[in-house]
Amino acid sequence: MIRDELYDTGLAQRRAMFGPAGAEDQVEHTTDLDDKLQDFVTRYCFGDIWQREGLSVADRSKITLAMLIATGKPHEIRVHTRGALENGVSPLELREVVVHSLLYCGIPAAVEGMRALGEILQEKGLSLDLDGEADRPTTKATASTGKGAK
Repeated sequence: MIRDELYDTGLAQRRAMFGPAGAEDQVEHTTDLDDKLQDFVTRYCFGDIWQREGLSVADRSKITLAMLIATGKPHEIRVHTRGALENGVSPLELREVVVHSLLYCGIPAAVEGMRALGEILQEKGLSLDLDGEADRPTTKATASTGKGAK
């Protein structure tokens, strides 16, 4: 791998999002089998695209998570959920990404996304009680529209 500014920027982004295990450990343990993949991910994914103006890293994390749910990538959903938390995305925002995916990706994809989110929140010692929504009484109006009665 060529070590240059783009590569160093990508490695720093990976380190910020995923810690040493997702940065140095990944690239230092490359083989002839995966060195091109690791170089591409470090250089172009995290050194270039994640550095572009126009979206914050938190927004990029939410979009990435939504796409991973849509394409059914459970391992990467977990990896990027951890990264999203490091990028400042709140557990509530992550839940809403998963709930929103229900509409556009379907129930199985959203279930996998929710399962992954719950696992990562528990792994990090974060509460699954986000906003008290589960404890609110429902009425016909809230059950059918998701909005409170008028």
